[in-house]
Amino acid sequence: MSGLRDVRVLVVENDEMNATLLQLQLSSLGAQVIGIAATVKEALAMLDQHEPQVAFLDYWLAGNERSDPVAQSLRERGTPFVLATGMDPGQVPEVFRTSVMLTKPYLSADLTRALLKALELTPAQS
Repeated sequence: MSGLRDVRVLVVENDEMNATLLQLQLSSLGAQVIGIAATVKEALAMLDQHEPQVAFLDYWLAGNERSDPVAQSLRERGTPFVLATGMDPGQVPEVFRTSVMLTKPYLSADLTRALLKALELTPAQS
């Protein structure tokens, strides 16, 4: 078992093929993909509608948007997230520095480790 069984995951990814592959990977690990958002607006709406336990964020989204507002909202909610990017960690905006970084390109095993690490960093809920 991967440790991701029944974990609710929000995927914020604008590339349809990558999003589909992520959904398949996560589903095969037993996770529940609660939504796929391609824009900041879609992602923020999904956060209001669902309560993901962890999120996967791509840095660049549709319309040349950056996922900074989504990361900020996740931080405010105390929801852990993984940032997938090819950027140098020193170039990543501060709002992402508390997240787990996943360097592109990555393998399925890397994705699993990153999500599990993010979940481990979640503060205990009272």
